[in-house]
Amino acid sequence: MQAGVTLPNITFRTRVRDESIEGPNPFRWQDMTTADYFAGKRVILFSLPGAFTPTCSTYQLPGFENNFEQFKELGIDEIYCMSVNDSFVMNAWARNQELKNVKVIPDGSGEFTRLMGMLVAKDNLGFGARSWRYAAIVKDGVVEAWFEEPGREDNHGEDPYGESSPENLLKHLQG
Repeated sequence: MQAGVTLPNITFRTRVRDESIEGPNPFRWQDMTTADYFAGKRVILFSLPGAFTPTCSTYQLPGFENNFEQFKELGIDEIYCMSVNDSFVMNAWARNQELKNVKVIPDGSGEFTRLMGMLVAKDNLGFGARSWRYAAIVKDGVVEAWFEEPGREDNHGEDPYGESSPENLLKHLQG
């Protein structure tokens, strides 16, 4: 992946809160497309191996959440966290992390991740197919800047983290 590439056109199956639904689970299905998320905006998209995993939950997601205002001042409209997890898992993780700023995108089938060239096997950890860790600055659906962790391969023995960190993206945006 590189700057100048248009994001793949995918439909994501999401669950959204709907107050008109009674009971303990007031959510409904809502299809969201790549255009719904990215058209007409300058956003950060970061993708990671899995919701609730240590590096993702301790550093990467909180770092983007806590620096949201700084990113906004640098011209970012939204920050999206994507993972090859279903909407139920991504929504539970967003609640667990008490997100107010970062929005989660479920790539449950891994289709977007595969088309981005970032789908890797994580069978060595019992995960199955997951995303390699990356981040991108995306303007109107086109990659403006790309940040990929080194060593992308199936069943990698480590979980590199640094290139796709919020600190690295802030540094890039600050020029």
